[in-house]
Amino acid sequence: MSNDVKDYQQQLLQAIQSFNGSASLMEVCGTHTMAIAKSGIRGLLPPNIKLLSGPGCPVCVTSQGDIDAVILMVQQKDLILVTFGDMMRVPGTYSSLQEERSQGADIRVAYSPLDALRVARENPQKEVVFLGIGFETTTPTIAITLEQAAKEGLKNFSVFSLHKVVPPALELIFSDTDIKVDGLICPGHVSAVIGVKPYEILTDKYKKPCVITGFETQDILEGIYMLLQQLKKDEARVEIQYGRVVKPEGNPIARQTMERVFKPAAARWRGLGMIPASGLELREEYAGMDTRLKFGIPEIEELPIKGCACGEVLTGKISPPDCALFGRACTPLKPVGPCMVSHEGSCAAFYRYTPVKGRG
Repeated sequence: MSNDVKDYQQQLLQAIQSFNGSASLMEVCGTHTMAIAKSGIRGLLPPNIKLLSGPGCPVCVTSQGDIDAVILMVQQKDLILVTFGDMMRVPGTYSSLQEERSQGADIRVAYSPLDALRVARENPQKEVVFLGIGFETTTPTIAITLEQAAKEGLKNFSVFSLHKVVPPALELIFSDTDIKVDGLICPGHVSAVIGVKPYEILTDKYKKPCVITGFETQDILEGIYMLLQQLKKDEARVEIQYGRVVKPEGNPIARQTMERVFKPAAARWRGLGMIPASGLELREEYAGMDTRLKFGIPEIEELPIKGCACGEVLTGKISPPDCALFGRACTPLKPVGPCMVSHEGSCAAFYRYTPVKGRG
């Protein structure tokens, strides 16, 4: 790092530290959560400025009931399940995908949904299910995969859609009087797809600022400074700090791809409950590749894990170390909740990078 960059970052930090008044700012991206913890930014801020971690990790916000439904499916159906690695160790109420694989279930880790398509081609006699999770960043690739499967006429391929979209969750956070958030550090990756319009609806309605920020230390410091400047001037608008990637219009082609295959649906979020139009389900023309419909997967009641405070962590009501299980009964090697499983989870980030007195 050059001296000029160091000097500029120091100037940003000094300007942030000179802010009068109090501010609680929430980042709503798992990559931001990890970057903030790794860089130590939270520890450099004065007590009057708080950084809260929000529901920005798709693994972490997946509801307990949905995880249980996936586990029940692999227990009862003779199929191949393909999923991302982060989902393997997420605990359900009574088991996990990792435990089910150890008991003989055919569960495979993929790096791309196209890997699941290849498995379906290679195993025409077996049903192949791809467990789809993620926000607007990853959903277009799932949509393209489904379009390709339809083009090839693959009858043994389906998607268990647990996809979610970010703006409805952000509106719930702004409207919840129990969650004190003065401004949002908005996700760079998601914003590259959706653009600024969804955030402008929020700033107009709730009069709280939003800044779309990149993931380097300097990006995050600039984003915090820009939010504080808006608060200082009593402004509420959407700004783009991450202009080298995010355009105001987002990526219309990616959105159109999603809309061809998916439609909005209510979805359950860990810590936030059922949120209307915050999930994505397959459109009618792709119903034959909708795992829930294909196999009649039931909705399972949400049964939170005893003692786990992931819901409170995801809404910024508590910090990870405030959970009674953090660093004791719950660690990355033996996670109790999903926030400690995913590498983008708040608890995992705190455990790895933030010193906690008396931990262990």
